[in-house]
Amino acid sequence: MGLLQLFLVLFLICTCSGFGVDPALRISLFDELTLGEGGFDGVTQVQGFHSESRAFHFQGTSREVKAPAEVSKQMVQKLKGKNEFTVLATLKQDHLNSGVILSIHHSEHRFLELESSGQRSEVRLHYRTKSQQDHTEVFPYSLADDQWHKVSVAVSASHVILHVDCNRIYERVVEAPFMDIPEDTSFWLGQRNAAHGFFKGVMQDVEILVMPQGYISQCPDLNRTCPTCNDFHGLVQKIMELQDILAKTSSKLSRAEEKMNGLDGCYCERTCSVKGVVYREDEGWTDGCRNCTCTNGTVQCEAISCPPPQCPAGTAPAYVKGACCKECLPVCLFGGRELVEGDQRAVRDSSDRCLLFECRERSMHRVVPNDPCPELNCPESEQITLSSRCCKVCRGHDFCSEGHGCMEHSDCVNLEAGDCCVCKDGFRPLRDDNAYCEDIDECAEGKHYCRENTMCVNTPGSFMCICHTGYIRIDDYSCTEHDECLSGLHNCDENALCFNMVGGHSCSCKPGYTGNGTVCKDIDECVDGFVECDSKSTCVNLPGWYHCECRDGYHDNGLFSANGESCVDINECKTGRNTCANDTVCFNLEGGYDCRCPHGHNCTGDCIHDNKVKHSGQIWVLDSDRCSVCSCQAGQVMCRRMVCDCDNPNADLFCCPECDPRLSSQCLHQNGLLTYGSGDTWVENCQQCQCLQGQVDCWPLPCPPVDCEFTMVPEGECCPRCVTDPCQADTIRNDITKTCTDEHNISRFSGSSWIKHGTECTLCQCKNGHICCSVDPMCL
Repeated sequence: MGLLQLFLVLFLICTCSGFGVDPALRISLFDELTLGEGGFDGVTQVQGFHSESRAFHFQGTSREVKAPAEVSKQMVQKLKGKNEFTVLATLKQDHLNSGVILSIHHSEHRFLELESSGQRSEVRLHYRTKSQQDHTEVFPYSLADDQWHKVSVAVSASHVILHVDCNRIYERVVEAPFMDIPEDTSFWLGQRNAAHGFFKGVMQDVEILVMPQGYISQCPDLNRTCPTCNDFHGLVQKIMELQDILAKTSSKLSRAEEKMNGLDGCYCERTCSVKGVVYREDEGWTDGCRNCTCTNGTVQCEAISCPPPQCPAGTAPAYVKGACCKECLPVCLFGGRELVEGDQRAVRDSSDRCLLFECRERSMHRVVPNDPCPELNCPESEQITLSSRCCKVCRGHDFCSEGHGCMEHSDCVNLEAGDCCVCKDGFRPLRDDNAYCEDIDECAEGKHYCRENTMCVNTPGSFMCICHTGYIRIDDYSCTEHDECLSGLHNCDENALCFNMVGGHSCSCKPGYTGNGTVCKDIDECVDGFVECDSKSTCVNLPGWYHCECRDGYHDNGLFSANGESCVDINECKTGRNTCANDTVCFNLEGGYDCRCPHGHNCTGDCIHDNKVKHSGQIWVLDSDRCSVCSCQAGQVMCRRMVCDCDNPNADLFCCPECDPRLSSQCLHQNGLLTYGSGDTWVENCQQCQCLQGQVDCWPLPCPPVDCEFTMVPEGECCPRCVTDPCQADTIRNDITKTCTDEHNISRFSGSSWIKHGTECTLCQCKNGHICCSVDPMCL
């Protein structure tokens, strides 16, 4: 369960920083292909979007802009095996052109290709997945409008972000690209190959940055602290590596145990080591108030039993330093009380002088102190007079620091006028002054809390509950035979936490949910009044959480406060986000705006377009795009694409290329044998293709959605089908909670693979709790 918890805890954050990029992480396609130095037909240097770098015009179809083999090999080394990279380009694509910006492919396999389709208004990212499948991610967006655009596609493991003109257009989680690129891979710029995918227009700053969030170098204003998926996938990879190490270590430990078992037949004298002293077999010694013996390498001790001392007259029993039992010591009579040898008493004479006496040889002798009493730093009310010394001490004086007789497992404790010994927890006194203590065997005396399926093991001052073989620990005192939470054999709600217990389990709803654990419902923080959003925002309930969203007419100022305080008014008049007619005046209001007629004027609902007055109901064609028709409707300009009617002999062929019957607009099939007219469509290699104005544009064949755990694409078909056998599936919907147990009893996450123990060529993979193994024929 530990590995799974570690896996779920992960949420790693990286900081995107810096405007400069390490040259080792940058691949500049223009520099690598030495564009501008001649050698490429159909490519000429022109004025770009800016003058800080070179721009090139790509035209015609008689060109082969391909990197030399040695240059391709160097670029492959930078990209090989990387799962974080960004493709950048600044471009102006011809109207309705469908072409490839960059293509990295080997044979028929596209490892990385960025394509812009003007015919379908799409940006396509083609790549290979780890399951050796071709994949195309389609982003509906038009770049082929004869306008300049900054484009970036950032990939971080399975996380893809498309930026256009420094705006985040799409952000998706996809199947991670497989970048194990062969060395003889081809790099093409502005085309897929020598015959297809010709980009027409101007390109500038075409680069690949081998780093996450490389779009910041293109749009520095986007720089901020942000997370990537690669940290998460990196941790998953590390856990899989640890699983392999654990499996190998378990194998080594098993062999070591076999060798150690063979040592049982050898005779070795077992000794005991106590406090740095080594004792041989059956050797005995005294340890404080215990007699100890070394038996078979184990120290066994018994408490010393002290008989009551029979002291003659003139003596009394007392403890002597270094001895366990009391001994008879001479006594002195002083002030009507008996003192033993070494005791001291302080008295004051008639002049209030302090005199100190000590019992020696059955009589009291005066002791003259060598040093004067130290000066006290406490008020007189806090000073204490002691019976055994002339010098006073402050209340709270540390007597233990002056020396004490408390031995091992006994602590010295300060009292008001002296100190005493107290046994540590888990120990009992061996004599009445607590100077010597012995360990309490909680297991033997039944003073433990170990429950069923455990074995009590005594430790110094405490005990441990060890699980019986084959049982799993629940807490410090309990073990169970099965972990129902880990195996999934529980009835907890998907929004609840499962806790394993002896003989069963318990369920508790996650934070943000309420219920008995088997049924958990989302707490609607908005309805139940748990949160109070700012007046400029409204509460939106989320699964297990909530969000304060800015109301219409407001937007966040970038601080993203949890309660919506960062929502500020949008000035629709200044930003142009209003529908006021040309003869009205816009007035900004809190959360909205108002259109007001100037004094003495009438409002007609006319429109202003390109600084020209358009009357209500007027229809016109855009000057910048003759294929778009606009109209003025009640003060608002409405534009749409022109509807094509190929039966109309006067149809504009520029806007309706599918209506063009000329030979120059025909296309050649991929096999070079068939010819298609403009507007014709066909299916080739699981792609829908169309001919428009002599250009072929192909896109992935649409497949019906499949909602199942395991899928495969049958031979000769294009779309995946559901299968019940996980070992036949080439695509699975990984569920990290469904783990596999390998031959070493190690838990493996779904999606992980390993070499089967005892073999070199058998590769096993965990597929949602199912283990699928196959022999690699190339390994044999």
